[in-house]
Amino acid sequence: MKKIALFVTFIVFMFSCKSTKVASSWQEPGKQVDLTKLNKILVVAMLKNENSRHQAESEMVGFLKGKGVASYDYLKSNFNISNEEVLREKIKKDGFDGAITMRLLDVERERTYTLSYIGPNGWNPISFPNYYYRNWPSNQGPGYFLITKTFVVEIAIFSIIEYKIIWTSETRTVNPDGVDKMTKEISKTLYKRMVKEGFLKR
Repeated sequence: MKKIALFVTFIVFMFSCKSTKVASSWQEPGKQVDLTKLNKILVVAMLKNENSRHQAESEMVGFLKGKGVASYDYLKSNFNISNEEVLREKIKKDGFDGAITMRLLDVERERTYTLSYIGPNGWNPISFPNYYYRNWPSNQGPGYFLITKTFVVEIAIFSIIEYKIIWTSETRTVNPDGVDKMTKEISKTLYKRMVKEGFLKR
């Protein structure tokens, strides 16, 4: 039973390793952004959980080298965020020239059932006897379920001065280990993508 427990733990660990991929991205043709020439960037994480929102915004602000301002610090509870015109005037007046938003689009769940294997250590996949012995029902222990969660997140970058969206992407992160680590991984992945596409100037 100890071998089965160790095997299951190893499999769960393997499947719980996080990974972020860019599913799609779009940028305004010919557009390039130089962070050194920007004044202030508003960072907004559109998440229902307040703690998750704070973590995500703080993580993204950290990547902006002193240029980022978290919305939870800037748009206080007494500010009327439902008035579009008031918000537009406020961010212009306060010198913002850019905004970055993070929005959770979906959480996809996949449940997979796997049978445990009771048998000698080592397995040669080319050997028929080993394969036969490994897969015979009497040599399989109780099964277990693996649940894979994929977080689909949209990131959008806006030009406050030009009043339009200039870059957007959709990322997919498998089994993230917390909001802060997921945000960090998304930020790193998108940074590399934006540099590669020539959107962000180093």
